[in-house]
Amino acid sequence: MSLKPSEIRKMSREEKEKKIRELKAELIKLRTQAFLGTLTNVGRIKVVRKNIARLMTALREEELKGGK
Repeated sequence: MSLKPSEIRKMSREEKEKKIRELKAELIKLRTQAFLGTLTNVGRIKVVRKNIARLMTALREEELKGGK
């Protein structure tokens, strides 16, 4: 399940950072499973990576808006 932009905008900065940490931990677990050959849903890696990117983009947008 991918995060929608409207969901991301509703999150506070702390919630976004927490979610990024959770997703990075999940990504490590998925990559380990892929290496071991026990991963059943290969597409999940792509979804997790994109969610991390969306959250990081939203954080960066907040930083740029706050600086102006």
